[in-house]
Order: sequence, then structure tokens, then C-alpha cells
Amino acid sequence: MPDATCTCGRVRIEITGKPIMVAECGCTSCQTAGQAFGGVLTEHYTTPYVMVRKDRVRLASGDGALEARRLTPESATRRVVATCCGAPMYLEFEKGHWLSVYAARLPAQDRGALDCRTMTKDLPEGIVLPNDVPNPKRHTPGFMLKLMGAWVAMGFRTPKIDWAREATG
Repeated sequence: MPDATCTCGRVRIEITGKPIMVAECGCTSCQTAGQAFGGVLTEHYTTPYVMVRKDRVRLASGDGALEARRLTPESATRRVVATCCGAPMYLEFEKGHWLSVYAARLPAQDRGALDCRTMTKDLPEGIVLPNDVPNPKRHTPGFMLKLMGAWVAMGFRTPKIDWAREATG
């Protein structure tokens, strides 16, 4: 898998192995964050991610240039942005074993095929999704099984990703 890089190239995350899956999320949180970041949402108001195991990522460059942002102080997810150029890099569910890298951070030809759109129940009224992949209203058992399979392969470990400082104010 190619490296994920910010727009200016200062931040580079090495990714090894195949992704767990490629998904677009339509949940309210991803829509809210996507609107705040600008340029992250698709025309269907979904946010494209390449989901990778945390044990297969390494910050190769850009130490000190990542800032974690949360929608609320209590949020279990943090969306991490490169401060050098403002590029959204990844979303991390801190207790999870995977990292959701914003698809735009990877070369288009290397992102992999979209597996599904998920959490479509939260999309704005009137959005019509193409039928090219499954578009379930919630996470499906198959979606959860892929995540569980990755965790099993990792020996039920949940590596800590501590590359980003928390945003203040």
C-alpha cells in the first residue's frame, strides 16, 4: 500500500499490507467534520476512508505537525489534521484497532475499490446513492466481521497511535 501524505508532503504515514476495507461513511459526525474540513465529503455527503490496521502504520515524517480535533470534548473519535497545510489525515476511534485514513490522502489509483457506504440513515433527505456497492443504513454484520477478523489477525492488540497533539480552544 502506498504512503498517505498531506497536501504539502511534510506528513507521511507509511502503510503496509492490504486495507481492512474501503468505505464511505454517511453518519452525522462524519458529515459534520467533513463540512468543517472542506473538500472531504463526496457529492453524496459521505466521507471516503481506507481502513487499515494500527499495527501496519507508522509516522514516517511530520512529527509535531499533526493536530487531533474532536467534535465534542467527550468524543471517542478524533480527526487528525496536518497543521502544515490543513489536510485531514485520518480518523481514529481511540479504543479501536484500526485507523480510518481519509482516502484523499492516498493516490487515487492505489486506494482500492469501494466496498460499501455505511450509516446511510443519517444522510440528508433527497440524497440518491448509486447502487454500485451496498448502501446499508447501519454497520452490517459483514462490516463488523471484517473489523473483527483484522483484530483476530492482530492477536487482539490495540496499538496506541500518539502522533497528534490535542487541539486547544
